Parts: sequence; C-alpha cells; structure tokens
Amino acid sequence: MKTVALIPARGSSKRIKDKNLAKLAGKPLIAYAIEAAKNCELIDDIWVSTDHLPIAMVSEQYDAQVLARPKKLASDTATSESVLMHFAQNVEFDILVFMQATSPLTLPEHLTQGIEMVRDRQCDSALSVTEDLRFYWDTCKKPINYDPLQRPRTQDKERWYKETGAFYITNREALLQSKCRISGVIDFVIVPERYGHEIDTYDDLSLLLHLLECSS
Repeated sequence: MKTVALIPARGSSKRIKDKNLAKLAGKPLIAYAIEAAKNCELIDDIWVSTDHLPIAMVSEQYDAQVLARPKKLASDTATSESVLMHFAQNVEFDILVFMQATSPLTLPEHLTQGIEMVRDRQCDSALSVTEDLRFYWDTCKKPINYDPLQRPRTQDKERWYKETGAFYITNREALLQSKCRISGVIDFVIVPERYGHEIDTYDDLSLLLHLLECSS
C-alpha cells in the first residue's frame, strides 16, 4: 500500500511575501513539512505541488519531488481540492497525506497515527484537530456553546474540536469519489494545542519562531 505526502505551495501569498520560503529558525518554512514527512516511516514519497521555481528548487534540496502546478490552479480562487485532484490524476497512491507548509510544528508521530487509522480501515479520512474548551459568542453578542447563567466548569464542558489545518489523510477511493480532502467515515488525530499553530500573518511567524526557540 503506497502512501504519499503532498504539500501544496504556490508562489504568491497575500499577507506574507514568499511565505512558503520565509525563514524560520534558519530554515525555509516549507522545509518543516517536508522533514516531518521524511521522518514518518509510513510515507513512501513526498511531493510538492507548486507553480514557483524557487519553491521547486528548495523542495528538491530537501529531497521532495515536484509536480508543476498549472497557473489556473495557483490563482487566489483556486481551491486546495482542485490541486488534490490534479495530483491524483498524475501520481499513483493508495493513501494521500495532504500537508500544509503553514503548520511547521507537525510531528511525524501525528502523521503516523493518522495513516494507521486510514490504512487499517478504522476510517476513510483523518484530520488533525485540537481539543477546544473555549467559550464562543456570535456577532450578535449571543453565546454559542454555553449558558452564561449556568457557566460550566472546564472539566464538565462539552468538548469541541478545532481543525489545525496541518494535515488531512484520505484513501484514493474516497478522494476520487468525493473530490474532497475528507469524506466517508472521518476520524480525528487529536494533537496538543501547541502543535496546532498555523502561520498566516507576521505575528504568527514571530510566535512560531519563539516556540521553536523554546523547544530547541
């Protein structure tokens, strides 16, 4: 059973210029996802889908294979699912690990857990989440998930789960049938909150740099 990792990485980015190549503790951001996949023994091949030559060159330096992405799939309106379908049309696999370069704290053991769940048919798809015990309000200033007059203790509160965006794992059949990163029977890989950070802004970049420095 062949398992491959795919890291989509287009050249343009709105909030952070050349985000996927931004240096984080001396390494380009995309290198963290590639290295996490390399250190997962259940992943056979690592691919980066990109329209950007500098990203392609850096990805190859870190031993990832590169699939050239058509310009129409690198626009602001192109969906991740369209990139996944393009990949499925060009690369053979049984299990796909869709990873995002914006989550540099992903650990190989988290990938392994999700792959085993899909490989062993416990589910068709798995995604990384963190347990979320916060209290939420909507734009009308109304509480969403609790009653302020009967505020529950944290240990008694209903569990919510938040997607980290770090990775989604699915089998080929489910992907081709649904054209979606997760479908069929879905399960969670629950990771500690510190591993659930994503980089979308320069503030996120500063925070992740601090976390990496503290853990080194």
